[in-house]
Amino acid sequence: MSKPGAPALPYTDTKPQGSADFYYAINATFRFVLRREGYEGWRHYLEEMGRGYFAPVNERWRVIGLPAVARYWRDFFAAEPGATVEVTEKPDRVEVNVRECPAIRHLRAGGREIVREYCQHCYLLGSARAEAAGLTMRLSGGNGSCRHSYATLETKLPPQDMGDIKEAGPC
Repeated sequence: MSKPGAPALPYTDTKPQGSADFYYAINATFRFVLRREGYEGWRHYLEEMGRGYFAPVNERWRVIGLPAVARYWRDFFAAEPGATVEVTEKPDRVEVNVRECPAIRHLRAGGREIVREYCQHCYLLGSARAEAAGLTMRLSGGNGSCRHSYATLETKLPPQDMGDIKEAGPC
């Protein structure tokens, strides 16, 4: 069982922020998996990562609840270069309002062709993680700004409409 004082992120790093060039690697990896395995293979890859790699964090979310979700996202975006994000805790949910996505911004600034499904990865990972923690997750927006909602099951959020997630692309 996770301890309340345990680190919120599943990794440690000695620098205050990550390298934005990592977004290039993520975008290229998504492109590779989508071409090789198709959308369903990519979805499976992300869902398995959400359940497996993030298992310690998911367990912390399950045990501690929404305050652990809020802490994770505050710490996560504090380490992301160029993120403009507001995390709001409510009694039944945590809202993560990404005003400027650091990944989309960096990929555009670098002149990269962004995988059109890029923004769906946040939902596919987040939904698998939320489910493992006994929560639910929804996503709206994308292509540079979006809103993630992590809620208790009792909140009964409507089903995710994948049409609410914008495809990524140039400005």
